[in-house]
Amino acid sequence: MAPNSPFELPATHAAGMRLAPHFFWGLGLVALGWLLNWCLPGMRTAFLFFPLWLGYILVVDGIVLMRCGDSLLWRSRRRFIFLFLASAPVWWLFESANIRTQNWEYLGDESIPDPVFMLLSAINFSTVMPAVFETAELLRTFGWMERFAAGPRLSGSRTVGVVGLIAGLTTFGMLLAWPGIFYWLLWMSWFLIFESLNVLIGRPNLLRFIGLGDWRPCAALALGALVCGFFWELWNYVSFPKWIYHTPGVEFLHVFEMPLLGYLGYIPFAWELFAMANFFWPGAVRLRL
Repeated sequence: MAPNSPFELPATHAAGMRLAPHFFWGLGLVALGWLLNWCLPGMRTAFLFFPLWLGYILVVDGIVLMRCGDSLLWRSRRRFIFLFLASAPVWWLFESANIRTQNWEYLGDESIPDPVFMLLSAINFSTVMPAVFETAELLRTFGWMERFAAGPRLSGSRTVGVVGLIAGLTTFGMLLAWPGIFYWLLWMSWFLIFESLNVLIGRPNLLRFIGLGDWRPCAALALGALVCGFFWELWNYVSFPKWIYHTPGVEFLHVFEMPLLGYLGYIPFAWELFAMANFFWPGAVRLRL
């Protein structure tokens, strides 16, 4: 595999290891965080979101380690911690776009001083990429993922990169110009922009594998984000503070606070996270997908 590949080589450790201690630490954090978040009155989620999701991340990492003898934390604690540090600024980019789209809002944030809310938000946002990438690695350990190993091929040529970049800039411009209609393009345009830039400047990218017909990385990331999306929405439902959505045209069939069709946005969201991570920090994100 190429040295600057965003994916790790197959694990060299023996699978079938026992569950590592951090799995049980994570399980305790999930159990305690979930219970307190749903049972305590008043302001609690701002302080419980991070331990709850840290627990989720540690649980998933422990299962991956048991299943294949390798995991993000096992391979490199430095890279594992880096994902948390990289995640917050990436999500702040989405928050900045939401100033224009007003696609979601937070209820209860007015009860926290702005500097404190910003700090707590940054800490909580730091769990987004680790959660998605850990879940993607877990899903990749299952044999049924092999059905995505031989699919349609799409060349990652410079021409494709240029066309993708133009399409991404155009769709993002449409979003800014008509946010009430094209707010949903946020979950597509940034993938087109950053993936195309990665292709053009030689950074790690998903098109490298799609060009070989290998859709396993794309599938693992997309399904990983859907799983995380379910738990994000589940744990948010009775939280405080919490987020709610404004999605003109699809405000029906809610699953928790999210309209059912809104879950489709988690699929390209995972690819956006991966493309943005490799654009801003090339070579730092190494996933076993």
